[in-house]
Amino acid sequence: MEEPRCPETPECCDMRGMLSFYILWLLSKRPMNGQEISEELGKRRGTKPTPGTLYPALKELRTKGLVDMKRERRQTIYTISENGKEGLKKACRYFCYAFGEIFQEYGSE
Repeated sequence: MEEPRCPETPECCDMRGMLSFYILWLLSKRPMNGQEISEELGKRRGTKPTPGTLYPALKELRTKGLVDMKRERRQTIYTISENGKEGLKKACRYFCYAFGEIFQEYGSE
């Protein structure tokens, strides 16, 4: 079964502000290394973030205590922390509140 393709990113909307939210959501599914995160983001956004975009975002999430990092052999594995899980829940509630009407109106097209 073929995975659905990401629709083309509209020029009117800048999706970069969603990067931290996307990373937390992905890590809530399973631990990942940076390359896996980049590939998963590419599937959903249509383009992979550059290392200069991804790793500073991961560092900021770690600084805020939302993501944990550990070395396994030669890889760095990122996991969502307990604070990150709670932050993700709050962010989801916020997005549903802020954008719910829009998704209801345009989500079924």
